[in-house]
Amino acid sequence: MKGVVFSEFIEMVEDKFSPEIADRIIDQADLPSGGAYTTVGTYDHAEILSLVGCLSNETSITPGDLVQAFGSYLFSRFHTAHPSFFTGMNSAFDFLGKVEDYIHVEVRKLYPDAELPSLECEAPDTNQLRMTYRSKRPFAALAEGLIRGCVAHFEEDIDIAVEDLSDGAGTAARFVLIRN
Repeated sequence: MKGVVFSEFIEMVEDKFSPEIADRIIDQADLPSGGAYTTVGTYDHAEILSLVGCLSNETSITPGDLVQAFGSYLFSRFHTAHPSFFTGMNSAFDFLGKVEDYIHVEVRKLYPDAELPSLECEAPDTNQLRMTYRSKRPFAALAEGLIRGCVAHFEEDIDIAVEDLSDGAGTAARFVLIRN
């Protein structure tokens, strides 16, 4: 997993909780990297799971809720760092429908060795989008947070239903988005 994700997670912890809590969870997690991440480095995803577990212990917020909140935070950071990806995007459906064939292509240009999840989209009509997430890593909650962050960014009234496709492993999920 790319270091930029770890760096953003630590920044979120510092912003939403405190720098002291960020330092504590890094110490408690006893990470192989020591918690020192470069944005272009690659690190074992187990480290972020350890950090999330330690943050959960510190805050009494479930790991799934923390990962989902991080996804929403990450979307806003993504928008700030890459505003050109949003050119011509007028809705959450516009943006989300282009993640696999446009956004992921651009991410691979920036980080050629990035291991990205797959996202299959289907739009049965103009008010519904079905997204199927699949990954080797257990981050369906992160994908949900990113989707929710996208909907919030475009300020749309969209219901999101989540179906776990991986028996609780978090490696596959279907998201059904319906405009109200």
